[in-house]
Amino acid sequence: MAENIANKIIEQVGSMSVLELSDLVKALEEKFGVSAAMPVAAAGAAAPVEAAAEAKSEYKVTLKSFGEKKIDVIKALRKVTDMALADAKKAVEEAPTVIAPSAAKEDADKMKADLEAAGATVELS
Repeated sequence: MAENIANKIIEQVGSMSVLELSDLVKALEEKFGVSAAMPVAAAGAAAPVEAAAEAKSEYKVTLKSFGEKKIDVIKALRKVTDMALADAKKAVEEAPTVIAPSAAKEDADKMKADLEAAGATVELS
């Protein structure tokens, strides 16, 4: 039975947009008083060299501002994510917004390049 519930949760999470996943992470952090950064910090204390190597392979992509071309940035955001129009508009208007909590370096660099080409300010961390 627990496996069935786990499969349903995994299926629901898999169908969520990046913005919805970000909201879910925040809600879980608040509900249980934890931080998504805690496992990374714990791993860093145990194996600093491995943690540093992992930190460089994945990045959090944050849309800091949309600049003067909001519509172009919304279009670019929809291009680099699977966000619906309403979600992309909300993410742009509420900047700074995390658009990818954990993206591979190549994906994060592409998101940043595409969004900056549209006029946005993007931060990788």
